[in-house]
Amino acid sequence: MDTGRLRQERIAQVRACLATVVDPELDEPVTELDFITDITLTAPGQVRIGFRLPTYWCAANFAFLMADDMRLAVSSLAWVEGVRVLLQDHMYADTINAGVARGEGFEAAFGEAAEGGLQALRRTFERKAFQRRQAALLAWLLEAGHTAQALVAMRREALAGLPLAEAGERLRARYLQRRDVAGGGALAFVDTEGGAIAAAALARHLTDTQRVDINAEFNGALCRGLLAARYPPGAGAAVPIRIVRQPAH
Repeated sequence: MDTGRLRQERIAQVRACLATVVDPELDEPVTELDFITDITLTAPGQVRIGFRLPTYWCAANFAFLMADDMRLAVSSLAWVEGVRVLLQDHMYADTINAGVARGEGFEAAFGEAAEGGLQALRRTFERKAFQRRQAALLAWLLEAGHTAQALVAMRREALAGLPLAEAGERLRARYLQRRDVAGGGALAFVDTEGGAIAAAALARHLTDTQRVDINAEFNGALCRGLLAARYPPGAGAAVPIRIVRQPAH
């Protein structure tokens, strides 16, 4: 294989790994959110990834989570020996980039300024993602004609083998990726503590979980709008922030 083709194939492999990394709050891949600015093979086995966020002050713990998840995802490729992740245009970019490069945790990178551990934060947003994905799948299955009684009694293996249209297959795959967040057990659909859901309570359960989805959809739209305003197509760099002082009266 010629060098150029190998290079393109490896960049595609890196991008595929990055597509598995999600914004923890939005539960959407960083690739689809347009956070990735560049992927460069700087030397044999060495990868550099540039990424950006909607604002200069996006939460440092979220940014650190995504940067470290990118490093870990790309490091899983057999030919990769080193990964450098560079957050751009962010108030804590230097601290985050240095901490991720050293492979240390958020607390070690930020010292006393770190508030709370990342694991608790990750757990919180994994539960929210579980709820969003479950709500989407349950709504689709109910619309497709499955009854509440059948769904609350459905076992995991039955859900995995259920013949579904393409849209349903995508929702099922996304949900099953997060099913273990609610613990083990044989039931396909449970609450966030792993408890069974009564058929009579499924409609209320669905309404409650859909509120999580509505909040995330709003935040996602806001983030996309801010990112588009900050990085207009063709601008090539962040639009500087201008503070306009109102005249005194």
